[in-house]
Amino acid sequence: MPTVDRRNVTILAGITVGIGLAGFALWPSPPSADGFPQGLPPVDLRAGKAIYAAQCASCHGIELQGAPDWRMPGPDGTFPAPPHDETGHTWHHDDAMLFAYTKHGGAAAMRAQGMVEPNSGMPAFADILTDAEIRDVLSYIGSTWPDRIQAARASR
Repeated sequence: MPTVDRRNVTILAGITVGIGLAGFALWPSPPSADGFPQGLPPVDLRAGKAIYAAQCASCHGIELQGAPDWRMPGPDGTFPAPPHDETGHTWHHDDAMLFAYTKHGGAAAMRAQGMVEPNSGMPAFADILTDAEIRDVLSYIGSTWPDRIQAARASR
């Protein structure tokens, strides 16, 4: 019967546990009930408004009004920035979709939902904003919607 070297068993066990712990630490946590990543600090609407002004308003408008003719594609086939106020369609989408759209960019988010040739000009903000900042901006946008729209979203 072959003998087992206890040092090798200990080393192998240590490597296995280490790989398991690393995989657990790197595995993305599931989103919370609101669709945002878990473990974020409390929402900061004031920060969200400031980030919106600095990062979003140049395309979506300081009053969230969107680009003129936002429903018509431009010469390159991409649509201009839509409004984020109640006249647009942002409020029709759930928080998880809006978060992915903002973090990964419109084309990537649309491809992930099965669209073959997405026509979104929305850039990715993953390298510019933290998850908490993206959530703050989206929460700020949502805070500007009338009560009836906020109630409709909450009932879904």
